[in-house]
This record gives sequence, C-alpha cells and structure tokens, in this order.
Amino acid sequence: MAVEQTLTIIKPDAVARGLMGKVLETLEMEGMKIVGMKMVQLTKRGAEGFYQVHRLQPFFDSLTTYMSSGPVMVAVLEGEGIIERLRRLMGVTDPQKAAPGTLRHRYGISVQENVIHGSDSPETAQWEIGYFFSQMEIHSRPVNSG
Repeated sequence: MAVEQTLTIIKPDAVARGLMGKVLETLEMEGMKIVGMKMVQLTKRGAEGFYQVHRLQPFFDSLTTYMSSGPVMVAVLEGEGIIERLRRLMGVTDPQKAAPGTLRHRYGISVQENVIHGSDSPETAQWEIGYFFSQMEIHSRPVNSG
C-alpha cells in the first residue's frame, strides 16, 4: 500500500463542542501522521469554493452556510492507504447509520453536523489539500541539513 496524503476537516459543530482534541487523538492513535494543521474560519464564498462539486445539490446552501458558521480545523494526514483508512474511521455521513466506534457514530449529531470531513479519492485529496495549504505548510519529510 502506498503512502498518500488526505485532507480532513474537523467541522464547526465539533470545534464548538470542544471535540478537536478527542478527534485528533483518535487519528493519531490509529497511526495517522498529522503533517499539516491549522484553524480557519471559512467565509460563505470560501465554503462555496471548497464544496463547488456539490453546487447543484439541494443541500449546497445549507452545507456552505453551516461550514462558514464557525471555525474549523483543517489538517493534512499522511500514511499508507490513509484515504480509505480515514473514511473507515469517520463512518458514513449519517451518524445514526455509522458503525459503532466510528467518529461520526460517537460524536455526530446529524447528517450535516457530523464532526469530520475526509477526502474521497487521491485526486480530490490533492485538490482539497491545495485549497487550504501551501507546500511550505506541509511537513511530510524531515528537512536535511547541509
């Protein structure tokens, strides 16, 4: 399995409820290496840009309003098979249908307020990481000194 990177977002509901530490601890306990992380406040326009793939969906307005309603924690994770591993750990979108032990089952409130986002493919991950991070903010390899 190849080492890859993915983007995760700890959503406004989780940040507001003080769950960032629990989510980050779970990610690290699962062997997911955090190689970039910062807290941001999306504007409505910024959320619309990030979720542009969903612009024709009926939930687009409520999703982008929600994602711009408070600060989020964005992070780049790295590891073997990280995209699929993160998606399994997150659980399905609806917390009521998510498997026991998944982050969404444990902490999710609703389909929208479901704690966490994760990229769904290598192509999406690359685009999403670039939306939030410059290469200088991602620390996947040790810096060689002289």
